[in-house]
Amino acid sequence: MAPVQFDPAPTAPAEGDPGAYNLQVIQQFRENGGKVGGPFEGAALILLTTRGAKSGQARTVPTLYFAQPDGSLLIFGSNGGADTHPAWYHNVKADPKVTVESGDEIYSAVAREVPPGSEERERLFAEASSEVQAFADYQAQTERQIPLVVLSRKD
Repeated sequence: MAPVQFDPAPTAPAEGDPGAYNLQVIQQFRENGGKVGGPFEGAALILLTTRGAKSGQARTVPTLYFAQPDGSLLIFGSNGGADTHPAWYHNVKADPKVTVESGDEIYSAVAREVPPGSEERERLFAEASSEVQAFADYQAQTERQIPLVVLSRKD
């Protein structure tokens, strides 16, 4: 499977666009081999590129991940505790083929949602949120169940 094509030097979003902050993180990530400063400094961070569910355009977002024993990555659709799922979640539901940028490495992966309400989801949520308390806080501030997605390498 070929990686989702992305623009390695995306143009600046319009002023006030919520992507403006992400653009800075993406550029810093790419310029520094996956290392960034600010609130993400030292965090396990990847760039996730999905295909827009409506637009079909490649969309890239930074997200924290939790490495799993089988080599896959677990990500949270927390959206900062908002009452709506993040756009990338809708994108992977429509097309689970994604591209992952980790440090200087870029590879294809397939996204799989951990079944809501399952024992697997409860276990993974507890493990990861004990490591990063913010995820438990995000869940506490919204009534929706934050989705968990596993990214499995496919190249």
